[in-house]
Amino acid sequence: MFLHPLPVTRTLPATARSALILLLATCLGVLQPVTAFAWLYPEHRDITVLAVQRLEPAPRALLEQLWSEARAGHEARLCAQLVDTAPGNPACIDYAAWPAIAGDHSCSARDLLSTVLDTPWILNVARISARLKKQLATATRRDQRINAMRGSDTELQRADLNYATRAGSNNVHFLLARPDVDMEPAAYARLVFGSEAELNAMGTYVWYHLRALAKAARIARGDLAPAARAQAALAVLADEAFALHFLEDSFAAGHMAGTWGKAAVRKGTHDYYNEHGLEMVTWNGRRFVGQGDAYMRSQDAERAATAVRDSLAQLIATLDGKGDTDVVVNDFAETDPEAFDVCQQSRFPAQVGTVADVRALVPIIEQTPVPALGPGPGELPRFHAELGPFVGVSAAARGVALAGGFGSTQTGASTTGGLEGAVRVGFGLEGVLNEAGDGLVFAEAGLRQDASTLGAATVPGRGAITARLRVPFWLIPGDLVLATPVLALSSPQTLQKMAVRAANGGLIPWQTGIATPIGRFQFVLGREVGLSFYGSRRNDPMLIQTPGVGPVNATFVSFRSLQVELPILEYRPFRSFALDQSSSLMIQFYAGFDTPLQSSVVSPEGAPKPGLRTVGLGGIRVVFDWRYYLQ
Repeated sequence: MFLHPLPVTRTLPATARSALILLLATCLGVLQPVTAFAWLYPEHRDITVLAVQRLEPAPRALLEQLWSEARAGHEARLCAQLVDTAPGNPACIDYAAWPAIAGDHSCSARDLLSTVLDTPWILNVARISARLKKQLATATRRDQRINAMRGSDTELQRADLNYATRAGSNNVHFLLARPDVDMEPAAYARLVFGSEAELNAMGTYVWYHLRALAKAARIARGDLAPAARAQAALAVLADEAFALHFLEDSFAAGHMAGTWGKAAVRKGTHDYYNEHGLEMVTWNGRRFVGQGDAYMRSQDAERAATAVRDSLAQLIATLDGKGDTDVVVNDFAETDPEAFDVCQQSRFPAQVGTVADVRALVPIIEQTPVPALGPGPGELPRFHAELGPFVGVSAAARGVALAGGFGSTQTGASTTGGLEGAVRVGFGLEGVLNEAGDGLVFAEAGLRQDASTLGAATVPGRGAITARLRVPFWLIPGDLVLATPVLALSSPQTLQKMAVRAANGGLIPWQTGIATPIGRFQFVLGREVGLSFYGSRRNDPMLIQTPGVGPVNATFVSFRSLQVELPILEYRPFRSFALDQSSSLMIQFYAGFDTPLQSSVVSPEGAPKPGLRTVGLGGIRVVFDWRYYLQ
């Protein structure tokens, strides 16, 4: 629908035109809602390490014993120590890594256990995350942090093919916003833990922690055979690790600031408060300023680790037969990990827990931040990510170097300049995984005016109708356009994965943005093409040197031509964003060619038409881009 009126569409075959229209339409839904995880893998692991280290010696010894039982038969994959402190790339998975794998790299405790024990790629994920931890620890500038996350996200997407799309169906990683400033904890508990409650971080913690307690109580009875006890030990550890992931998420600033509204606002708000921090207060009255994903400080880790320690201590007490039996629901007491899929479901299928269950968890829950208010008076300021459909305008100034002229004797270099303006429609996909992403899709139409050439060529000042198309690609230019009509209905998840990877540099990530202190650079060859259709102006013809023709040995020719531009490198010194608008300045370096389409002799009358040749060119465009996002 967007592209039909634009001149570029008349140059495309009908099949390609339809595919491009479908691609834009598919973008409206295929990447929404946008995944927004909380703490990064190394941050989750650091929180869990701190929590384990803070356990009293006796409870820690019991947890070590449970880990030892669970390792039976899995010694090659699971580290000997509960917390592995060996330097370098991880060669095994320790328990401190399980909460990091939960949620972001698995969808249930059962899925977590399978991922940890059976997948060939999880060790690669652990090694990528270990490198990211070192890079973040040494990052002193914002651009260094952005580049570290860009490289890590690209590698993680290649290692774990479902990484970017796993949690796209709900807000399970977030705290539910409070509808009223006067809402008491009991009323909020009913909202969060009730039957058919929307999936949320605190409800998911309670759901999985209660099942871990039940399985721990089952072990404490002491009537399991050794093989069943080892299986139950794995199930307890998996359920608790999955629970801890969401307890830890509750402390990230971007995850308590509010999750309502369209995907672009949720993503933008999440990113802003994680970076800039937010004043928070816990349910038990402690005030602090917290940050979030990729910006975790030592005090952020310590606050979350205290709650995690208390959760582990409650689990260990139950394992030791000293827990509150009221929290143990017999229906949960199986020896397999919980299978409730938080990636596919949007609501809890039953009551998360009884009043007695939740009451026993109050000392843990009251340490978490009170969620921000929902939409209405008192809501926190909201921010918009560059996601979704937009309309916009662009203006550009350009300088062009020509490798000669259209005449066969015009072999010297020439230069010219020009101005252009255009309107565009498209879909923003910047920052699907991180700020370095660029999945911009647009088509534009406009007008261009060039000055007369200086040098060997004798091209007069001329105007053109312009068209421009930009689409990221997965492996080769245009592959998303061709794949969309095939995959949109038959395999939308595959198309979604292709689009996410394309937005983050492609299968071979050579087109990812590189942040620097002075702006962002990006190699973009194959993502964009510009067309300029030059028309005939008989009152301003081009002179072609033609020996033996007329009194001046020259022919004056009127002609039409098509100029094709292929941008190669972009530099963006700044980009600013309001709630629903963005503006940026971009410098674009490009190569291309200008080929004659038809010509006619203006004078001398009756002279033969000279042959015209295609001219190679290179240039620079300085572009101001303004967009208004429609949703």
